Formats: sequence, C-alpha cells, structure tokens
Amino acid sequence: MKLYSNKQKWKIALLFLAILLVGASLFASNKIVNEVAKRERERVTQWADAIKKRAELVRLTNNSFEELRKKELSEMQLWIDATKEISRKTSLDSQQSYDFPLKIINRNDDIPVIVLDQEDEVSTYINIELTKEELQNVFPEKDSLEIVHLFADSLVKLAYSWEQFNPSFTIEIYDDLFMSYFYNDSRNILRLEEERDLLFKAFNKELIENAELVPVVLTDNLKQKVIASNLLKDDLDSLQLTQRLKELSNANDPIEIRFSENEVSYVFYATSPELVQLQYFPYIQFVIIGLFILIGYIIFSTFRKAEQNKVWAGMAKETAHQLGTPISSLMAWVQLLEGMDNMEEIAKEMNKDVERLTQVTDRFSKIGASTQLKHEDIVHTTTHFLEYLRTRFPKKVELNFTTSDDEIVTPHNAALFEWVIENICKNAIDAMDGIGKIDIDISRNNGQIIMDIADNGKGMTPAQQRQVFQPGFTTKKRGWGLGLPLAKRIIHEYHKGRLKIIYSEIGKGTTFRIILTP
Repeated sequence: MKLYSNKQKWKIALLFLAILLVGASLFASNKIVNEVAKRERERVTQWADAIKKRAELVRLTNNSFEELRKKELSEMQLWIDATKEISRKTSLDSQQSYDFPLKIINRNDDIPVIVLDQEDEVSTYINIELTKEELQNVFPEKDSLEIVHLFADSLVKLAYSWEQFNPSFTIEIYDDLFMSYFYNDSRNILRLEEERDLLFKAFNKELIENAELVPVVLTDNLKQKVIASNLLKDDLDSLQLTQRLKELSNANDPIEIRFSENEVSYVFYATSPELVQLQYFPYIQFVIIGLFILIGYIIFSTFRKAEQNKVWAGMAKETAHQLGTPISSLMAWVQLLEGMDNMEEIAKEMNKDVERLTQVTDRFSKIGASTQLKHEDIVHTTTHFLEYLRTRFPKKVELNFTTSDDEIVTPHNAALFEWVIENICKNAIDAMDGIGKIDIDISRNNGQIIMDIADNGKGMTPAQQRQVFQPGFTTKKRGWGLGLPLAKRIIHEYHKGRLKIIYSEIGKGTTFRIILTP
C-alpha cells in the first residue's frame, strides 16, 4: 500500500505551502521595515537641516545684534559728545546755541544710561526701569532716606555690571571734574534677545531635545565635538562619546551635512526601538504560532494514536476470539487422528500447527493489555521457535543461529518476542525472493543483550530505512506495512528495549538489531 507515501507527499506539500506563506510574510514585513527605516533617515536628515537653519539663524541674529550694538555705541558716543558740549566751560558772554546738543540728548529714550562722578556718586541717569517706589515695596521696613541710599547703591552696582558687556566713557567736564558714562543695551535689543532665547528654547525642546526622535548626535568634521544631540549628557561624556558614536555608526551609516562649502558635519543616529521590535516581530509571531501548532499537533496526535491503539487492540482481541472456535475443533480432530492407525506422524505435525495457532491467538489477545514479562532463557525461546520455523521456511533459505552463551536469562514475553523474530524473518524472506541466508546471533555486551538478525537480500535505501518502521509503509506490491511497526512497538513499549537497523546496503542485505536491558 502507498498510504504512507501519499501521507508524506501531503506533508511535503503543506510544508512547502507553509514556507511560501512564511517567505511572503517576511518579505512584506521587511518591506515595511525598510519603509520605516527610510522615513527615519528622512526625519534625521530633516533634523540636521533644522540644526543647519538654526545655526544660520544664530549667525544672522548675532550679526544683527552686533550691528545694533555698534549703532547704539555710536549713538552713545554722540550723546556723550552732546552732553560734553553743553557741560564744557564756556565764557559767560558766549552766545553759543545749545539747541542741537539738547536735541540729541533728548532723543535718547531707549538706551539706559547712568552717569557717575569721580567719587562714584550718581550724577544722573536715564531710561532706568528700577524706581524708588519698587524698592520701597520690596523693603517696606526702610524709611525714605534709606531707600534713597539703597537706590543710589543699586545704580552704582548696575552701572559697573554693564561695563562687563559695554565699554564705559570717562570725560572731563570741568577742570579736575570727571564724569563716567555707563550704558546698557537698549530695551529693544533686550526684548529681541529675550524673544530669540525663547525661540531657541522652544526649538531645543521640540526638536533637539525631543526624546521621541531616534537618538541623534551631530558632530563636527573631525567627529570629536558634539554640535547638537538629543541624548542625555552622561551619554555625551568625553570618555563615552567615542564608544557611543561607534555604536551609532554600526547601527546606521552617518549622514554628511554641509553647513557651507568648507564646513562639513556628520549626523550619527540609532535605530528606533519601535523599528527594532518591528524587525523581530514576524519571527516572534512565527515562534508563537509554531508553538501553538506544535502543541495542537501533539495533543491531536496523542488522541489519534490512542484511538488507533483502541481500534487495533479491539481488532486483535476480536481476531483472537474468532480463532478460538476453529482451534478447539481442530484439536478434537487431531485427537481423533491420534487414535487411528498410521496417523501418529500426521497428527503430530497437525498438533504443532494447532499449538502455533494457539500461540497466535495468545499474541492477539495480549495486544492492548498489560504484558507480563518472565525471567526466562531467551536462547531457549529463540531456539524453540526457530525449530518450528525451519520446517516452514522455503527450502532455499538457509537459517543459522549462534549464541555466545548457552543460557541467557532476561525478562521477556516469549509469545510476543517470537512474533518479533517471525516478522523480521518473513520480511527477510520477501527481500531475498525465497533464496538466501538469514543469520541470527545473540550475545551479551556491557550488561545488554543484543540480537542481530542479518539477511543477504535486496537491502534498503536510506530513505526506506527512515520509513520502514512507519505504519503503512511497505515495498511489496501486497501488504499492509504493519509487521515491522508492530515488532518495534513490542520491543520498545512492552520490553523497554530498542529495535533498529544497523546496516543496510542495496544488493547486499540488511541487519536488524534488538537491544534488551535486563
């Protein structure tokens, strides 16, 4: 029968279909992963472009502020010159006009100015936001005179703090009377700087320091200085920066960004955790599905085998029951023949066959039931069975039996063990086409009992050797393919031993080995 081969073909077809499905799924998943990776690279490039635009904005803003400061410096110089012109010593009869200097002085309504004399006393001030009223509100416990002194001290400190950012001017107003002019950026510049800082903070928070963006580091052309990054400061430590950049470059090739023709920077970025998970998700999914399929297969296979075992056991017991009646009748006829003249020899041989049928019935009755093993001589069991088998073998088949010991006692069930030998020998006879030799040898080896059954028949291919113990597999035109599977089950399940093929070659024969452990 070709039931097993057809079953194998279906398995191969289903396996091929499963491989196609897995391949198609992996292809689709990899395509999605590549698209996501491409978009991440585009986002990183956009991030670098935004950094580039920010750098350009910073340069432009700084240049603009520098121009404004220069302009304010020149205006401050003009204001001081106008003040000096008014304050300088002139003759009493001078008719010089002060309209133009006063106009210049009055035009300054934006630049904060504090004028100190040579004793660091406040001479005058203009465009100062700090007021005495504010100080009174802050220090309500102080009287008005203390507030005046505190206000003057605050202006002096404020003036010298401005000097760190803008140069002061000292001029001689009268002989031995010097005045120092201190000024700060105008309110318009301060307001613009504040708006710029807020803009940069928002930019940093939304883009540069965006934790949702993949880890990104923008370095200089030497790949040693970090220009911008959304990594933690600890990750950008000088000792860890080289290692971190190496890890990022292993994950993705750095992107080259040109801020100008001579200024090149590199963007290092990592693969997002979501993309990594997406890459491994198909494999995890297949593993989980495979586990479910495997568990389901094991459960259904166990149920199927249990059901098959019940069917085979039921058939075997029914066969034994059906054989009981004709065997009883044959035993009666044998007894009748024994009482007749010249029939003793015929009755003797017929009685052997009746005993054989009784053994067969006993074998079938034991299928599916708990089998009792007896400590008996396995050499005697084999010898006794072969004596019966020789007279019924084809005449051109030579049967040889050898043993290393005359007696080897081991637990076994004689009826079932004989069945194993019979099935193997019958398969050997079929493989030899009724002409050949069968050698059976029993020996001890390291506490194990080993029986080798060798023939010089057709032999088997490696593929046939893998399938020979599968139910339904047979190389004969007729047959159910149950003899060897049944023999293996008897040895493995009932005797807790092993049955295997240790040698088989096309045209030279096959050797089966039975291993029993006492």
